[in-house]
Formats: sequence, structure tokens, C-alpha cells
Amino acid sequence: MVHVLSSRTLLRPTDPERSRAFYGEQLGLAVYREFGTGSERGVVYFLGGGFLELSGRSQTPPDPAVRLWLQVPDLTAAHDELRTKGVEIVRPPVKEPWGLLEMWVKDPDGTPIVLVEVPADHPIRYRPGI
Repeated sequence: MVHVLSSRTLLRPTDPERSRAFYGEQLGLAVYREFGTGSERGVVYFLGGGFLELSGRSQTPPDPAVRLWLQVPDLTAAHDELRTKGVEIVRPPVKEPWGLLEMWVKDPDGTPIVLVEVPADHPIRYRPGI
């Protein structure tokens, strides 16, 4: 088996500056590291247990099958904060049939981002015998 030490999702935005503003300022992701210089510099953001890297440039948006799933502690607070920062809310917070609270936004290239709150009584949080 491969021994994985770290992981990250890589996005090649069509407009790197616009995407850096979205992820860094509007979503408020903390920067792990930056590399390169100028308008094409790369930025790696913390994503809980992983990382999101914006680097390079693409002539076309990512495939619509690419999606980001971000767990947050308080979806109502995230909704209010993102709305205040001008992030388009594609779908407001709703409790899904599977018990998770979810809200959908999209990045400047249209990449869907689901923000998820796991309620305290959800089975994801319950581990019998532990």
C-alpha cells in the first residue's frame, strides 16, 4: 500500500487572481503556502485535513464533475458570513434526507462547493463501543 503523507486538491483556474480573491478573501481560507511570483503565483490553502492548491491557468473551467465538500462547524454562521462577503448562494442551507445540513455555493469558474454541518446526533458522529 502507498503510504500517503499529505494530500491536496489542485485547481487550475481560468482567472487566478479572481479565484485567489474568492478562496482567500470571500471564503476566508487560511494560506498554507505561496510559491512563484506575479499574477500566476500559486497558493495552497488549508482545508481541514487536506489542502487546496490554486496554481497555473486553464483556458476552460474545470469539469462539472469536480466538486469540493467542506465541513463547517456552524452552517448558519457560514451562510451569513458568505452572503455578507458577496458569495452567491446557489442553494441555501437545508437539512438533507440523510441528516446532514448542506448549503451550495460555486467558485468563479463554476466549481460547485458544498458546505456541510454534521449535526451532533448524526451517525457520522456516533461510533458504538468507542
